[in-house]
Amino acid sequence: MAEEVRAPLAGKIVSINAEVGGAVEEDEDILVIEAMKMETPIYAPCDGKIKEIRVKKGDEVEEDDILAIIDEA
Repeated sequence: MAEEVRAPLAGKIVSINAEVGGAVEEDEDILVIEAMKMETPIYAPCDGKIKEIRVKKGDEVEEDDILAIIDEA
């Protein structure tokens, strides 16, 4: 089953710390969003493998946009 990773707020992607096909653990930071000069890490909601990353560094995102998809382990 796949788990969507959604943006908790609007902002700009400043860092991507995971790659497609890579394994992640629950609560591992996979992306960082900057909003109002504050950086917010986005954590994996489950253990699994990154199936898809839908953003790239510098992208502007809106709240609730899908950032990545993780295939649960």
